[in-house]
Amino acid sequence: MASTLKLILFLLLSFHIFSLVTSHQHHPLDSLTPSEFTLARTIVNKTYPSSKLNITFQYIGLDEPDKPIILSWLSNPKSKPPPRRAFVIARLDKQSHEIIVDLSTRVIVSDKVYHGHGYPLLTLDEQLAAVELPQTYEPFIKSIKKRGLNLSEVVCSTFTIGWFGELKSKRVLKLLCFYIDGTVNLYARPVEGITLVVDLDEMKIVEYNDRLIVPVPKAEGTEYRESKQKPPFGPRLNGAALVQPDGPGFKIDGHTVSWVNWKFHLGFDVRAGPIISLASIYDLEKQKYRQVLYRGFISELFVPYMDPTEEWYYTTYFDSGEFGFGQSVVSLKPLADCPTNAVFLDAYYASSNGTPMKISNAFCIFENHAGNIMWRHTETDIPGEVIREVRPDVSLVVRMVATVGNYDYIIDWEFKPSGSIKLGIGLTGILEMKGVIYTHTDQIKENAHGTLLAENTIGVYHDHFLTYYLDLDVDGEDNSFVKNNLETIKVTNHSSPRKSYWTVVSEVAKTESDARIQFGLKPAELVVVNHNKKTKVGNNVGYRLIPGSTTHPLLSYNDYPQIRGAFTNNDVWVTPYNKSEKWAGGLYVDQSHGDDTLAVWSLRNRKIENKDIVLWYTTGFHHVPCQEDFPVMPTLSGGFELRPTNFFDSNPVLKTRPPNLVHWPNCTNKP
Repeated sequence: MASTLKLILFLLLSFHIFSLVTSHQHHPLDSLTPSEFTLARTIVNKTYPSSKLNITFQYIGLDEPDKPIILSWLSNPKSKPPPRRAFVIARLDKQSHEIIVDLSTRVIVSDKVYHGHGYPLLTLDEQLAAVELPQTYEPFIKSIKKRGLNLSEVVCSTFTIGWFGELKSKRVLKLLCFYIDGTVNLYARPVEGITLVVDLDEMKIVEYNDRLIVPVPKAEGTEYRESKQKPPFGPRLNGAALVQPDGPGFKIDGHTVSWVNWKFHLGFDVRAGPIISLASIYDLEKQKYRQVLYRGFISELFVPYMDPTEEWYYTTYFDSGEFGFGQSVVSLKPLADCPTNAVFLDAYYASSNGTPMKISNAFCIFENHAGNIMWRHTETDIPGEVIREVRPDVSLVVRMVATVGNYDYIIDWEFKPSGSIKLGIGLTGILEMKGVIYTHTDQIKENAHGTLLAENTIGVYHDHFLTYYLDLDVDGEDNSFVKNNLETIKVTNHSSPRKSYWTVVSEVAKTESDARIQFGLKPAELVVVNHNKKTKVGNNVGYRLIPGSTTHPLLSYNDYPQIRGAFTNNDVWVTPYNKSEKWAGGLYVDQSHGDDTLAVWSLRNRKIENKDIVLWYTTGFHHVPCQEDFPVMPTLSGGFELRPTNFFDSNPVLKTRPPNLVHWPNCTNKP
């Protein structure tokens, strides 16, 4: 009787979950909902009962339909949408299972075991379990006492171990520890010399090393909380009131955002974070929306540190593939992270047991009135007239912040009425710091691998490489990648007083090898064009990449971290669209061998001319820490732009009407 009752309750629960999932008409690219996470978990656990097997969910995300299916549905959005499916990576008996779950029929479509190199995304739960182990580990307790430290003030953090030529390895990570007595800035007080290795499948410490004792940096001067600051204080910044008399200019329907002349879909993934899809812009002259971007997101974030010593050589992180950029998203603070006119959205991901976890205020969306100028001209050459035309610029920003360990990454997608998409990156947070014996630069006689920021504190040199996946569909799917090379022409026939000029020589990339670009070698404009669509005067419609700062990797190509991060060897790659090629560092990044990366896929040298292509662009920073970065780092900003190039027949914002303004007394603010 009891077993029958349990079965009835299970069936009722499953039906309730199923009804919640299917009762709402989803967009095919919508992120999984909490009820869908629960349903996927239920289906997998039914196949592998947890009473018999210990199963952990390393990743649950949308198994997005193939692109042709999405495009077919978009042509008739009232038709039945494609079935909702979840892609699951689960750990079971020390193996990684790739499972596709059909949420509509509640069945497992496929289940295969991965036998290659590398391991899946780390979950927060297993990291939290790992950092608690040292507190009861006797050798560690003795090491802390030996240093005269209070064990209750010691906290540890997880560090991936990388790969350095080993043929086989277990699923392990390293722990480094910090002292928080007198400060919450734990990274500023490293307990140098102690390294612990934790086997995540066994959840136990399997290696321990206490190699050297270095003074723990002082807590003084490391606090960054406002409530803990002491006089003298800096100047108080004046506030500003933002008034929108007509209300917000954008609308959100489900996950689709409409603003001015833009429409796009906003999604979320535990690994990628924000995903922008189906971005299209309204052409006033053609009276229709035109495609620009099918899908865009940060594919990987490679952060190698430049200290080759025993405690540091392995610190070469892949923040998306190892720790999860989306999993690291933090709640945004109204009026600080985002302005007063922002609208906030929540996001969800699955914990290690498959239950949905909510991130409140994961995104904010706001109209940006930054005082910029959209376009202007003052004409004084017409006798008796002075003509001044100015249009203030307004843009729409989608913002997310991910805190991956010590660093906070501010990620902006900014849409402009002119058709540009600006992708902004802000780095702030806390530096990764190393404890040393030095208290003054005069004492440093050898390479310290960083900058002395304070007594006993080195900020270690490192890089940040952000690789974006940009599936541009410029006015259609079939596009080409064009290098508009700027070449100097010498005037040798005395036809002009000039001796030289430059001109544009266009080169269409026919295969993947033609589209591998390293900036700085040859001046060129890079454009994705549609050879099947032309402007009225005959130019191919296109969008060009305006790159940010050029940051080329300085590691040797045969160095193990760079083998894994070979997707940064070029600033730009172009590949034909392939649903399985999403993650530049591979699907399994933790301890990967670099055999499933963008650099490897591209060796096939496939045809890309007039094909459905994906642009991969890497931007970043070489970071030489300085004292101004201590104890917390002012935001370092970068980014790049996707800008229409002969996409429109003329300036698309020529007829844009300026916003209604609230006029304040003495609005010229003259002194």
